[in-house]
Amino acid sequence: MTDPFLDIAALSCGYGSQVVLRDITFSVQKGEIVTIIGPNGCGKTTLLKTLPGLIPALAGRVTMQGQDLNTMPRPLRAQTIAMVMQTLESIHMTVEEYVLLGRLPHFTAWQFLENQTDRQLAESFMTFTHIDHLRRSPLSCISSGERQLAGIAKALVQEPILLLMDEPTSHLDISHQAQIMNRVKTMKDRYGLTVVMVQHDLNLASEYSDKVLLLDKQTQTVFTYGTPDTVITRDNIRAVYHTDVVVASNPHSGRPGIFIKTDL
Repeated sequence: MTDPFLDIAALSCGYGSQVVLRDITFSVQKGEIVTIIGPNGCGKTTLLKTLPGLIPALAGRVTMQGQDLNTMPRPLRAQTIAMVMQTLESIHMTVEEYVLLGRLPHFTAWQFLENQTDRQLAESFMTFTHIDHLRRSPLSCISSGERQLAGIAKALVQEPILLLMDEPTSHLDISHQAQIMNRVKTMKDRYGLTVVMVQHDLNLASEYSDKVLLLDKQTQTVFTYGTPDTVITRDNIRAVYHTDVVVASNPHSGRPGIFIKTDL
């Protein structure tokens, strides 16, 4: 078996003396989509931010292609890891100007303006995310779904090898959810990106993930990790979410689908 692209070993996460997660251990192969799921407050976003060092780890280590991210020079981290947060602020700039910010880690010494390569990459990824027609629009004047796509375009312009995403489909309608998740899958297939994301929607996690990491709020650690069909089961959901569900195979994909049982 090949060495993991991303290796997380005995990682503890938190803020100062407050431990949110402990002894988190799992690995990610190159080109995989791994989704972190779990109940509210279990530490999903905290874990995601700890992976690249935005929040200092309390213990343990994270290595990418064998290199400890804690000791990786910041400029190299900025060039190889991109992050798309849950919501993007309505910054006073156009979509194109915002997307071009992704090129900053690649600016050479004394480079103050984007060059032709930078602009071509921005054009390419705005087209890929279907927002090229919005290039001159202020971020404050487009929808939340379009801003999420702009965030993805900015991340891709960065030319990362690891993409971290925090609930990329939150507050979006089903059309934008499908659009964004299909873009994520295409990114993986076309560009060989490795993606680690946080999701609340268990059906989206099931449909689009190679692996799923289920966190347990009570024990503050990993409940189970594996393929969607081994993680997203009725017993696991009941144990972690304390909710009874029906899990049935999606007739289109064969992946597990989750249905809430109502008391009528």
